[in-house]
Amino acid sequence: MSPLAAGASPPAAAKPETPSLARTPLHALHLRNGARMVPFAGYEMPVQYSAGLMAEHRHTRASAGLFDVSHMGQIVLTPRSGEADDAARALEALIPVDLLGLPEGRQRYGLLTDPSGGILDDLMVARLPGRLVVVVNAANKAADLAHLRKHLPEGIAAELVPGGLIALQGPKAADVLGRFADIATMRFMDVREVAILGAPCLVSRSGYTGEDGFEIAMPEDRAEEIAEALLADASVLPVGLGARDSLRLEAGLPLHGSDIDPGTSPVEAGLAWAISSARRQGGARTGGFLGSERILSELARGPARRRVGLRPEGRAPVRAGAPLFAEESGGAPVGRVTSGGFGPSLGAPVAMGFVPTALAAPGTRVFAELRGARLAAIVATLPFVPAGFKRG
Repeated sequence: MSPLAAGASPPAAAKPETPSLARTPLHALHLRNGARMVPFAGYEMPVQYSAGLMAEHRHTRASAGLFDVSHMGQIVLTPRSGEADDAARALEALIPVDLLGLPEGRQRYGLLTDPSGGILDDLMVARLPGRLVVVVNAANKAADLAHLRKHLPEGIAAELVPGGLIALQGPKAADVLGRFADIATMRFMDVREVAILGAPCLVSRSGYTGEDGFEIAMPEDRAEEIAEALLADASVLPVGLGARDSLRLEAGLPLHGSDIDPGTSPVEAGLAWAISSARRQGGARTGGFLGSERILSELARGPARRRVGLRPEGRAPVRAGAPLFAEESGGAPVGRVTSGGFGPSLGAPVAMGFVPTALAAPGTRVFAELRGARLAAIVATLPFVPAGFKRG
């Protein structure tokens, strides 16, 4: 007879083991710079440094901030034929982007959609000689890789490659990086293979802050050296996840898992601009991607709801999850806030969320529930802060 059958107390449950967190190649650098580390997408990442979130945010807008984004996924698609067009044609079956028309040395923002038209992930696709490089979100990289391998033809190899990845963002980013590499003629969304301190790097003129800047992929064993060299410039400050989030919120950029997800279509999310004309109704290669029936229908007829910017009245930030109402009292929620916080550049709270299309016009007044009360918020045009991209 077991002890339990005899009326004994059950043994204490074993304490679950805390999953070990992965570390980026810049982990030691973060600690040396006084970072407060937190778990994020399975990694131990810096949320802020000794300067603090507000200072890091404002410094990036005024000068240059250095971000560790090595936790992101870098997936290389290589056609066995050696023809990049074969990879582009295959990937077009999974994202509503014109990749066959993407020149070498350029990249495009894209959306990995599912059969129902939802967004599995948002990503960047760069075209280089003989291959495509796809940068995906950290929390989704394993699922994205499995999805690509499942749906791409056998002739296209998909590999998640290791490496350091940093972002140098802000109006002085080009001056700083220009001391190490020939990037002066690069435009927004250009991609170039360059050497930095003798290390082979892939540089794109892009980012997630709304500012001019660059994302730099490099060998893992050279990441710390390159980051230290950039931080040696007085214009550059290390920046953590906290300011990265407030910067992208001011820039009106969606965060997968918060503002966009498999339950959200690109049209609802205000990302119809990312769907190339060649893939729309009447285009050279209309549809042909997962979820195209719903997405093309919403492009033609409009969605039932839309992602909008929100400017709450007063000083209190409205956080993600807050329900939105059409009236100051009574009635059921008509939407919800998906991202919200304080905008340091604006000195005021900002948020994004979904509302019915009838309430999505800029200037419309809605109400967010905050600590049991309803706070007025005005629907605003995105972005909250004008973009500083170098397009010309």
